[in-house]
Amino acid sequence: MPSSHSPRTYSPHSFSSLRAAPSLVLVALLLFLLFYSLRRPAPTSRNALAHSSTTPADLFLSLSPSANSTIASHLHDLTLHPHLAGTPSAAPVAAYVLSRLRRAGLHTFTRDYTPLLSYPAAASLSLLRPDGTLLKPLSLAEPADPTAAVVPPYHAYAPSGAALAPAVYVNYGREEDYRALDRLGVRVRGCVAIARRGEGYRGGVVARAAGRGAAAVLIFGDPSGGVERGMVRLGGVGDPLTPGWAATAAAGGGGGERLGVDDEEVRRRFPKIPSMPVSAAVAAEILRTLGGPRVPPDWRGGPSQDETAVGPGPTLVNFTYKEDRKLATIQNVFGIIRGNEEPDRYVILGNHRDAWTFGAVDPNSGTAALLDVARRYGTLLRSGWRPRRTIILCSWDAEEFGMIGSTEWVEQNLGILSSKAVVYLNVDCAVQGPGFFASATPQLDKLLVEVTKQIKDPDLEGKTVYHTWVARNNGISIERLARTDSDFSAFLHHAGVPAIDLYYGKEFSGYHTALDSYDWMEKHGDPMFHRHVAIAEIWGLLGLHLADDPVLPFDYLSYAAQLQEHTNELNAFLNGGEFLKPVNASIHELTVVANEASEEGKRLQEQETLEGFAALKRRAFNDRLMLAERSFLEAEGLKRRGWFKHLLYSPPEDYESNITFFPGIVDAIAQARKAAEEGQMGIQHEIWRVARAIQRAASVLRGELT
Repeated sequence: MPSSHSPRTYSPHSFSSLRAAPSLVLVALLLFLLFYSLRRPAPTSRNALAHSSTTPADLFLSLSPSANSTIASHLHDLTLHPHLAGTPSAAPVAAYVLSRLRRAGLHTFTRDYTPLLSYPAAASLSLLRPDGTLLKPLSLAEPADPTAAVVPPYHAYAPSGAALAPAVYVNYGREEDYRALDRLGVRVRGCVAIARRGEGYRGGVVARAAGRGAAAVLIFGDPSGGVERGMVRLGGVGDPLTPGWAATAAAGGGGGERLGVDDEEVRRRFPKIPSMPVSAAVAAEILRTLGGPRVPPDWRGGPSQDETAVGPGPTLVNFTYKEDRKLATIQNVFGIIRGNEEPDRYVILGNHRDAWTFGAVDPNSGTAALLDVARRYGTLLRSGWRPRRTIILCSWDAEEFGMIGSTEWVEQNLGILSSKAVVYLNVDCAVQGPGFFASATPQLDKLLVEVTKQIKDPDLEGKTVYHTWVARNNGISIERLARTDSDFSAFLHHAGVPAIDLYYGKEFSGYHTALDSYDWMEKHGDPMFHRHVAIAEIWGLLGLHLADDPVLPFDYLSYAAQLQEHTNELNAFLNGGEFLKPVNASIHELTVVANEASEEGKRLQEQETLEGFAALKRRAFNDRLMLAERSFLEAEGLKRRGWFKHLLYSPPEDYESNITFFPGIVDAIAQARKAAEEGQMGIQHEIWRVARAIQRAASVLRGELT
């Protein structure tokens, strides 16, 4: 910076004095060089390994030998005991994760929140004869948990209540199943609905039954002996009492703002009738006593192969449930590697830690992988590497209650994340079987594909994950993130941060049951833990690229192409016409701009070694790539669901919808069936909202005012 002293002048005598004292000149020169060296930036990720031909990515992948045994050891220790969020058993697992992040050399911190959680207090179930006398008491215990080591099966946020009523079998509890019952002349009003698990969100099953007038719902699952716990809350994620702000204590002490449990916004997020998961054996006991019309042929294959009727009755089900709903403390754990050149840009990797039972699959296969990523990053740190951008490793709490830990943190830090978060990389159930699966926002597709080409397939010698991924799906299959089943939700749907979700195995029969144990993983899920290693490598390498690449590896041509596919699909659903013309025009504009951005990115990559102005240009260009996703948000959010801001990939209102994009348009189409004229106007309005959002993204990506 300029000196604050007055300019100094020298006389000829002064210069002759300097010539007479060459030692002073040498000292001054040495001081200048020392000052300059101190002013220079510390070694960066590009030159920290300059004395070796090994790149950070090479070193990261070279740490794979023995990684499977390290991950297995982590998973064993994490799953020794159940660790349900908000209970004393959750603390040791949080402490374990914190200690391992510190051991890896990361800076760590924790954040506590106090949301409203839900636990079971008491429950009973019995089968009565038509005259009301006891026919048989029925167990609500889990056959796979004879010692009651874990929390009894229950539905979080199911209200206290009781029902003494005939039972009706509703198959999966979908609208099409109720239409089939209507054709048979069977109604569920006043009855206990018996549903089998497997199609859609369990909370949607309960809500549809309540809408039809059912008194209660019992849901059964796989006949393996496990009973699936889970949440049945509706209409959003995060703490139900603090929608849009964090469930923290107020500044200066005391409790923060919370809505009352009787507030309308809170009440509509809770189910109206009690529900309970039961074993397949218990469901079979009830179903084999039913009379009434025969079960439709395509409903066969339930808990008992000899079920012949749907009810109602003539037997009666006597069901009672008492909920313990209370404020409880949860804790998020973080490990940070501060970026060297752009410390205010955040690459975030996250996994939740809490589990319904032991959690070997859900979620601690992901937790063990996260700790292995931390170990590898720590080794890179000790080698002298520093990332260009800041990396944050997150261990979330209370995901099983509705992504609460991650949502509260995003809501608390929304202003910062909106301007500084580059990406969120999520792994929940890292391994639940064979086959690689991925979901992402489309600008990350190309990077995801390129990274999988570098990772050895865990099941086939001589193949990469990319090769087996393509072979399994007859091409690359990347799902979109229009769902609310893991911690990417708040980042993408509320904050507009690009996101990826990774896992091995499509489904797991022991999901949310006592069967989700280390023993199952060691014997069935991943005996050699090589799939865990593959996920850790993909996850960590994605993080390295996004934290280190001078130009962010975002491809908006992929995004524009995907949006065009969505529009074509929706156009076919709407039977053609001019409805989607505004969206098509906006996509065309985005495609043009994405092409320009692609060429600009190539030019900036060629200037990688230049300093000064080129670095500033890269920074500005990266910000445009990062912020384009935010353009798909709209402040007022979706109609009737304002917390969800993303107009392209938030979840639709209808839990059964098969359309996973443009949720506002999809919701409006559903509403149009109720009011045709107003519905058409609503559809067109939502189409214009999407068109404007895509236009905003094009403007941000171009970086110029329009």
